[in-house]
Amino acid sequence: MAGEIPDLQAEVRTGTGKGAARQARREFRVPGIVYGGGMDPQPVNFKYNYLIAKLKAGRFLSTLFNLKVEGQEDVRVICRAVERDVVTGLPTHVDLMRLRRTSRINLFIPVEFINAEKCVGLKRGGTLTVVRPEVELNVLAGEIPEKLVVDLEGRAIGDTITISAITLPSGTKPTIDREFVIANIVAPRALTAADDDEEEAETEAAEE
Repeated sequence: MAGEIPDLQAEVRTGTGKGAARQARREFRVPGIVYGGGMDPQPVNFKYNYLIAKLKAGRFLSTLFNLKVEGQEDVRVICRAVERDVVTGLPTHVDLMRLRRTSRINLFIPVEFINAEKCVGLKRGGTLTVVRPEVELNVLAGEIPEKLVVDLEGRAIGDTITISAITLPSGTKPTIDREFVIANIVAPRALTAADDDEEEAETEAAEE
């Protein structure tokens, strides 16, 4: 089920239009608008440094947020656009969309690996190489999985773990419409080097 949804703090913006937006920027605020969900659009402001930190954290456009505005009920939102200054690249406006529980969105869901102590390949010195620590899924806003789980029990050196090996929660599907690799269990370097030496010796013997 849904994991913890990060908060996004905003302030009510009084007034609309370019004048109010310019005034917000003079006060070191970034204006924004919250729309959708069968409700009227709500003008808001974000503290400049706070928003910059959120943007730098990454995946701002693909993260479901719990929007908190003083005096109003919290609401789930996702960012649909961040307008930026053409010269400085700094944010000048943010568009947020309210989501119903039945809305479908694309989100990155973390992958967790369990039973490493029961993994044959790791016991024999292999290494788990994670290709995708997160997987982008199309999910229902009301049914967001906290994580995807990969069971390593019985996995051997050379095994490749693909998306089809993971049981996805009901109502979710990958945004990539093909098989793709999540992780590999690779041989230890010493074993790989020994195999290479053996192949070399076999090649030399065949040439002689």
